[in-house]
Amino acid sequence: MSDDTAVLTPQKPAPERPGEREHVSGDTLTSGLPVVPPAAGGPGGPFGPGGPGGPGAHRDGPLPHTPPRLPEPLGEPEPASSTPAKKKGRSKLVLLGVAVVVAGAGLYGAGLLMGHADVPKGTTVLGVDIGGSTHDEAVKKLDAAFGERTALPLALDVDGKQAELKPAQAGLSLDSEETARTAAASDYNPVTVIGSLFGQQREVEPSMPVDQEKLADALDRLAGTAGSAVEGSISFDSGKPVPVYGKAGKTLDVKGSVNAVEQAYRTQVATGKAGPVAVPMATREPTVSKAEVDRMMKEFAVPAMSGIVTVKAGNASIPFGPERSLPQILSVQAVDGKLVEKYDQAALKKLYGNTFDGVLITRGTGDKTPVTPEDVIGAMRQALLGTTPAERVGVIETDAS
Repeated sequence: MSDDTAVLTPQKPAPERPGEREHVSGDTLTSGLPVVPPAAGGPGGPFGPGGPGGPGAHRDGPLPHTPPRLPEPLGEPEPASSTPAKKKGRSKLVLLGVAVVVAGAGLYGAGLLMGHADVPKGTTVLGVDIGGSTHDEAVKKLDAAFGERTALPLALDVDGKQAELKPAQAGLSLDSEETARTAAASDYNPVTVIGSLFGQQREVEPSMPVDQEKLADALDRLAGTAGSAVEGSISFDSGKPVPVYGKAGKTLDVKGSVNAVEQAYRTQVATGKAGPVAVPMATREPTVSKAEVDRMMKEFAVPAMSGIVTVKAGNASIPFGPERSLPQILSVQAVDGKLVEKYDQAALKKLYGNTFDGVLITRGTGDKTPVTPEDVIGAMRQALLGTTPAERVGVIETDAS
């Protein structure tokens, strides 16, 4: 045979050694795909049934065609991740939060705009609405609502006896100006500002300052007349001084009564009535002796009420007489068992009125200021002890430098 015939004639393959196999052209040319050899030792393997080295192996002719293994089918697609859903939920929450913030900011701005007044809308004082008012309007509303109540005498029950305490003389008052200033102070609290749009009320406490010294003094004077105990003192009646000698007994407890009187006054201003207020009592011995009363009568009270005293400043002057003026101004108080003189500055200022208007005093600092009640008292004190008409004129020096 020719070489060509020899090439085409099927040849018996040579036996293979274990673990060794040569490439056959059919391996690469069959179906154009590589042949995947069977597992060694398995069916169709070199030494398994039907394999070249095993029983029943096909030894003549080309090896049977073994189809290539196809790739395993892809598994079921994994379910879509839940993360996008969470992100979507979060996005909704964020949008909702932003919407709430924007809405709140709009309401806050509207509240500030609509409440743009000296006193924010919805502001009340003891139930009186002063919201939306200017400072001056608020003061007028407060005075109209509480003016009469602030001046009503307080009714006190002193050991079963009725007594009255006038607020003006006891240092009790309602400061409408300060209350209006407090109410007009801007409140930028978002809850308050937004609440004002929906009728929310803002209650402001009234300013009710108490002159503790004046209140204690008023109660002390009341204690000298309302209880059974009597403190040594001097009263300045019309035209003459009268000695008051002390004696032991029950009397109003001044320190224990202060808080009760303050609270009663607040109640009276808020409601229009508050009494009678039962004040605590205490047993009291007089601290001022008869000898001390007699001394003060001789050294001060009798000379002071002996005639008219005149106070001058520049070209202005005013007389104060023992019949009407001096009894309103003069009093004495007990201090550590001694009696000392005392002047009612409010009554004094009311009596001299505008007498010294325009008169300026050059102070030690060089400043020029108007005449004050203290200036008048300073000039009056020495004149009250005078025994001649000339000595009973007190002069306020206008140039203290």
